[in-house]
Amino acid sequence: MIYNSIIETIGNTPMVRLNRINKGIKGEILVKVEYFNPGNSMKDRMAIKMVEDAEEAGILKPGGTIIEGTSGNTGMGLALAAIAKGYRCIFTMADKQSKEKIDILKAVGAEVVVCPTNVAPEDPRSYYSVARRLNQEIPNSFYPNQYDNLSNSLAHYETTGPEIWKDTEGRITHYAAGVGTGGSMCGTAKYLKEQNPDIVTVGIDTYGSVFKKYKETGVFDEDEIYPYLTEGIGEDILPKNVDFSLIDHFIKVTDKDAAVMTRRLSREEGLFVGWSCGSAVHGALEYAKENLKEGDVMVIILPDHGTRYLGKIYNDDWMRNHGFLEDKSFGTARDIIASRNGSYRLVVSQKNDNVKDAIHLMNQKGVSQIPVVEDGQVVGSITDSKLLSKIIENPELKDAKVSEVMETSMKFVALDSTLDVLSSMLEKEKAVLVRDDKHQIHIVTKHDLLEAMTK
Repeated sequence: MIYNSIIETIGNTPMVRLNRINKGIKGEILVKVEYFNPGNSMKDRMAIKMVEDAEEAGILKPGGTIIEGTSGNTGMGLALAAIAKGYRCIFTMADKQSKEKIDILKAVGAEVVVCPTNVAPEDPRSYYSVARRLNQEIPNSFYPNQYDNLSNSLAHYETTGPEIWKDTEGRITHYAAGVGTGGSMCGTAKYLKEQNPDIVTVGIDTYGSVFKKYKETGVFDEDEIYPYLTEGIGEDILPKNVDFSLIDHFIKVTDKDAAVMTRRLSREEGLFVGWSCGSAVHGALEYAKENLKEGDVMVIILPDHGTRYLGKIYNDDWMRNHGFLEDKSFGTARDIIASRNGSYRLVVSQKNDNVKDAIHLMNQKGVSQIPVVEDGQVVGSITDSKLLSKIIENPELKDAKVSEVMETSMKFVALDSTLDVLSSMLEKEKAVLVRDDKHQIHIVTKHDLLEAMTK
């Protein structure tokens, strides 16, 4: 068969049976391998749908520019559509995304603007905000906004869902997928539940994201939001494409469990897939262990290809440096926290406190640096050395607000970061912050490392 352009090859990806990783689990576990799409991810489906719907509505005109905030895969799908249809592309990305994703987008002619990860969505520096601003500034531009554009979920309702139903001959009993924008999860789930309302849907979330708690309580809890490394799933917003009524259960998966499972899929199943694929499989199998029975058929979406992550989870040094590979010669941040025996309480200053009160607190507690918080979120830091130099230069600052003298926030690191990773970070940072399994924040300093290494 001859296709007129590469975008005509999108869809009809293969379904593959897992044979080893699912050992001991009842029922049949199938994965839909989306890296067979031309852009190597499932995002090709909704990218072309958003573009064609915008063309039909007259929003996207000949010679126009497509501007989107992306973790990389949506950008690739949009770039392929742009090449086929003659559009310019500008993509904004968070700086946690892999270098491979950025390089791939540039290779297909896109312009990439890298934005900071650890800022609020409404911050003008966030990749959401920068994309919206560019859309306003550039004439004849189109901002698809994959999070709230319902063409996203409609693409999966029209293609992914029917393909799964056909390939399983209607035998599917459980559907699992990572939830980011919500399009693949909810569009597919909507179609499948229309065919059989008894199909159980399992959404895979990550620690640092709001989805699971919001589904279970209806509360958007900002304390659930903190930096994480896994790319492509989880959010600090509630996209319109996430229809919680279509998701029966949420399972959260750690960065480490996701990365380890991704590597296992490659080595044990021959599936060279991306990081969120490991999240999806780990979370789905955790659910399946307790809930699947003989005769059940679970389908898991594997969103993208491993080439996006060669410098990260497929790199042993990167994995080891993030505490994702076992290394018995080093302890971890988790070990430091455990050694505090539950008596620890983080010393913080409020953003609107007076500087002299913050100084008194630091003297009272015997600490030289503390985080600055506002509404429970870490927004900055203060250190005695920088504070001293500022007050010597301007004595009136002792009566000012902490917000006027604070420095940038200390960086968050993974709970399982090894001591060598922490040591390298503390050569550049005054201290680092860690969230434990209960979401409590801890500070780790050079003194903590020295103490841990001499035990």
